[in-house]
Amino acid sequence: MKISKLFLPVVVVLGVVAFQSIFIVQEINQAIVLQFGDPKKIIKKSGINFKLPFIQNVAYLDKRVLNLDNPPEEVIAADQKRLIVDAFARFKIVDPLKFYISVGNERVARQRLATIINSRIRGVLGRQELATLLSTDRAKQMSIIQNDVNEEAKSFGITIVDVRIKRADLPQANSEAIYARMQTERQREAKEFRAQGAEAATKIKSTADKEVTVILANAKKKSEIMKGEGDGQRNNIFASAFGKDPQFFSFYRAMQSYEKSLIGGDTSLILSPDSDFFKFFGKSGVANKKQ
Repeated sequence: MKISKLFLPVVVVLGVVAFQSIFIVQEINQAIVLQFGDPKKIIKKSGINFKLPFIQNVAYLDKRVLNLDNPPEEVIAADQKRLIVDAFARFKIVDPLKFYISVGNERVARQRLATIINSRIRGVLGRQELATLLSTDRAKQMSIIQNDVNEEAKSFGITIVDVRIKRADLPQANSEAIYARMQTERQREAKEFRAQGAEAATKIKSTADKEVTVILANAKKKSEIMKGEGDGQRNNIFASAFGKDPQFFSFYRAMQSYEKSLIGGDTSLILSPDSDFFKFFGKSGVANKKQ
């Protein structure tokens, strides 16, 4: 019983020592063994590792490719146009010792990288005109920025995998001014199109009216010609009829006179009973008239 009581504290102490001596490096991490803050060992492979208990501790660093989302930055282009640039970067810790000595931890590293990236973006993009920044040539400018940032990041034990612009927008005031100009331009174009349409409509209407006038004139001319030809044929028929039967022709003309004089209208005729106007009514008609 006494022996078991003596071994129990020993077992506990050994357990604590073992717990403090053993550490595991995950697949996604790399580690630095520190002794009173001084780096003693760099571990890049995953697995179980050992350290001196109590006097050594372990700092873990991520060995994956990390993302850095930069806050939007206003850039003034070479033509004095302003642009809001929203960029991001991807980086990787390749030298844990240099990283720990220069920046200490990932939070500080992100702050330092953000400052460098914004500075390089303003420097490189500020030498270009706005049209260049909005064209396909922007990829070339981003490559220059990545190389410049990478040169400075090497001193932190970091390599820059990529630097890209997510979005490049005009400031709100500039956007509103450009929108207003675009709206004015579209209104001007619409007004111009409407004026051209009205002019074309006037020309079409004028041409149509002219064609109508010509068609009516031609139709009237043709009708007059046809009427003249008809009158001529009628006169020829009358002349021929008069030549063949003068008495019938005289009768026909008298019937026309009766029609025009006696049918309709309020005209009164005062004629002598023996007038030639009644010669086709016969003697009985004249006798009745006298009575």
